[in-house]
Amino acid sequence: MGEKLDMEEKRPDESGSKFYVIVLTMFATIGGLLFGYDTGIISGSMLLIRDDFQLSEIWQSAIVSSTIGAAAVFSLIAGVLVDKIGRKKVIMMASFIFTAGAILMAVSPVDKKEILLIGRLIVGAGIGFASMSVPVYVAEAAPSHIRGSLVTVNQLFITVGILLSSIIAGAFSTDKENGWRYMLGIAGVPSVIQFFGFFFLPESPRWLVGQGRVDEARKALKKIRGLDNVDREMSEIEKSVEETKEQNKYNMLQCFVLMVKTQPVRRALVLGCTLQLFQQLCGINTVIYYSGSILRVSGFPSSLAIWLSCIPFTVNFLCTFIGIYAVEKAGRRVLTLLSFIGIIIALIVLGAGFQLSEKNSPPISLRLDNSSTCHTKYDSCNSCIKDENCGFCWQEGMESTAGWCLHVYKDHPERYAMPEGNTTHYNESLCNATNYDTEKYNWANDFCPTDYSWMAVLGLALFVIAFAPGLGPNPWTINSEIYPLWARGTGTSLATCVNWIGNLIVSFTFLLLLKTITTYGTFYLFCGISFLGMSILFFILPETKNKTLEEVEELFMSKEYKAKREEEQKKKYQYDNSGYVDSSKM
Repeated sequence: MGEKLDMEEKRPDESGSKFYVIVLTMFATIGGLLFGYDTGIISGSMLLIRDDFQLSEIWQSAIVSSTIGAAAVFSLIAGVLVDKIGRKKVIMMASFIFTAGAILMAVSPVDKKEILLIGRLIVGAGIGFASMSVPVYVAEAAPSHIRGSLVTVNQLFITVGILLSSIIAGAFSTDKENGWRYMLGIAGVPSVIQFFGFFFLPESPRWLVGQGRVDEARKALKKIRGLDNVDREMSEIEKSVEETKEQNKYNMLQCFVLMVKTQPVRRALVLGCTLQLFQQLCGINTVIYYSGSILRVSGFPSSLAIWLSCIPFTVNFLCTFIGIYAVEKAGRRVLTLLSFIGIIIALIVLGAGFQLSEKNSPPISLRLDNSSTCHTKYDSCNSCIKDENCGFCWQEGMESTAGWCLHVYKDHPERYAMPEGNTTHYNESLCNATNYDTEKYNWANDFCPTDYSWMAVLGLALFVIAFAPGLGPNPWTINSEIYPLWARGTGTSLATCVNWIGNLIVSFTFLLLLKTITTYGTFYLFCGISFLGMSILFFILPETKNKTLEEVEELFMSKEYKAKREEEQKKKYQYDNSGYVDSSKM
């Protein structure tokens, strides 16, 4: 009866506790939403920013990649700050920094692209702080029986942020003058909500105990749990903190050296870094950062390309739920390898689509006299648009999509030339930006009309269908399992750093690769890299499903290491009829 009464008394408290910790998680994972929003919004906004700021490929890559580079640096800084000043303060710092960066980007003058770059760097700092501190804060505040689910909410909110960014980009895409300002500036709204919301949330009890502030920790834990008696959990936290202090007596460099010297941990580190590296080198962030540009290049106008980018982002969001379910059913290894197979197929579809589009590029068959170099120099739309001084103009309803290669007015980039009849007279009112969607004429200076545009949409959708359940979450899940406690922080930090470096490489080089090895060549390159990654992981990735952390550690031990460890254990312990007894105590 006593046990039954205790259980009945706990149920209301546990329910209240779960409600409070869910509210706490929602406010904390706004950081994940901001992370996803800002990494996604650049895809749609860049189509407008590029024209307003007249950005070269280098500057476009810099605007995108600066945020990633700043996030990489400040995620490492956050790793130190969360221990020094607390999880809550770092999250609030992230909110404040993110708001400042969003405002600066929104007010950037079009003749000062450096200010826009600084704004992107500031936002990157906020992302770096949030990406490190939010999962730690949620994990330490959540009850053990729902900790995994609540930590996963952060990943889910990242996909929500990416999807939300594509919707907002579509909504403001028609405002050619200020649309990108709204897209970038609106991110400051949720960060303000998070900042003020955290005034009413407690600090992590575990961090408070580590600082010796036990009374504050007890008060915070009571608030989070909705219980008056938290003695048992407080005792466990104090014991855990004490053990962690002993095990983390090394600094990061010393810990890294010890990891390299320890055979199973070294193998685990190689696996963890390999997973994170190929997660990025498969090209996922070309989908997130440049999906609008990819669709634009495949033949869709900017306004439609921005809306169509919602398709892969929606699929990414929905397929994340598949990963949450399947990771415990199918297992990490199977899900990861199947994910690679799907990604390879998607990249082949993308590459083939762009290759067919280029080989079937509309011809320049409607020529004028030699008064303009554009329409005399090139013989196809594809070659015409590669010249930044030229653009392709064609007339709807013609039997073949042939057209003119015409000069772009540099002083008025919104105005383009268009022939009238068989003369060399240029009628600027016919083929220009304002008349883009008229019945007669269409204009493009960065894409060509094609019958294979659907392959880009299909390829992007297949990519995220394959990526979201497997290669998306599994590198993070596996990295949280494969290191022993003393190496977990350092191992995870190093693998995360490799992830950001891979992210930076792909995002910075993507536009340059498009220009140097063609669009389809770039996706075939990602396909080859993905095949290489799948081949390597086929041999080094074990299955960690349903295994304890101790059993996972044994998966990485060589026969020689196991034999050596067993020999050391025999020296420490001696056997009698009652079991193994520590010989040092006899």
